Formats: sequence, structure tokens, C-alpha cells
Amino acid sequence: MSAICERFRGYLPVVVDVETGGFEASTDGILELGASILRMDNSGRLGIHATHHYHIEPFEGANIEPAALSFTGIDPWHPFRQAVPEKTALTGLFDIIRRELKAQKCIRAILVGHNAHFDAGFISAAVERCSIKRNPFHPFSHFDTATLSGLAFGQTVLAKACEMANITFDNDEAHSALYDAEKTAQLFCEIVNRWQDLGGWQPESP
Repeated sequence: MSAICERFRGYLPVVVDVETGGFEASTDGILELGASILRMDNSGRLGIHATHHYHIEPFEGANIEPAALSFTGIDPWHPFRQAVPEKTALTGLFDIIRRELKAQKCIRAILVGHNAHFDAGFISAAVERCSIKRNPFHPFSHFDTATLSGLAFGQTVLAKACEMANITFDNDEAHSALYDAEKTAQLFCEIVNRWQDLGGWQPESP
């Protein structure tokens, strides 16, 4: 088995961030999707292997709140977005994840997010809406960096947690799914690696 497979009980952590048209997963459109694939070296150090990013067309009939667009700065109808349907984005990302699961000998992906229930809810709603049969993510377990950084650094806001972890964070770049996914991934890796430096957790011998 790979080091990351042994570390997380056969699960592959995949860091996900979605930018949306509101807070309701069933009615509000996903506008951007970012996902960082993580790998672990033989010494147990976790790092980002690759990040994938999609601009997404709101699904037909999607609710888009003006306040959400003002907050994220996203123009869903900008002609240069090169946006794709959410099914195209999800199936493309899921194919990438399945290849990584096979390469790392993991049984399933587990979503990592900052307030992970939010991102997971939107992914699950889109999977159902698009009638995607094979979702590589665990259906209800997630790793939440808001909780983990509250424990590790006493901060639950992503920017504040990154500051405490000595991770550069530019508020002008925030609320892009690509940027937030990578920063969340760096934060998750930092917490796991610091725990390892403190003595960590060693996999059981086979």
C-alpha cells in the first residue's frame, strides 16, 4: 500500500472548494470548482500533487443570488470564462480522482474542505442532479479544516488560520475556487505534517 493509503485508513484526501450562487445546495448553482490532489512521501510528509479547476455554467433554473456574486466577484455569464456544464466538470474531476485512487491503492476518496459540509453538500446535490452513478467520495465522512485549524491554531476562518500557520494568504485572491482549494490544501497538509513532527501516528504493522 502507499503511505497515504496507510495513513488515512485506505482513504485518499481530496481538497475541494466550490464557489456558488448562494447557500442552498439544491437550488443554487455551482459557479467554480477547485480540487487539490494530495500525495505523501515515504517519510509521511503530505503535500499538493496537482490542483484542478473548472468554471461552471449554472444549471438550468439555478438560483443565483446577487449578494453571492458581489461577494465572490464572479460573473457567471462572462464570455471569457470558458465555463462547462457541471456534469462535465464533475465527471472530469471524478475520472482524475479514480486514477489517483488506483495509483495510490486507496479504496475511496474523502473530501477535505474548509467548512466541509458546505462543499460536500453542493457536490452531492450536483451528483444527484446530473444522475452521476459513480461518486468516488465517501457519502458522509469529511475532513473539515475549520475544525482542525480551530484545534491546531485557535482559528476557524481560513485567512486567519493560514496566517497562524505561516501560510501566505492574499484576501484579494480569495473566493476563487482555485485559490481557496490550494490554501485549504496547504493548511490541511501543514496540520498533518505538524502532527507528524510531534510524534504523530504510526500505521499498524501488517
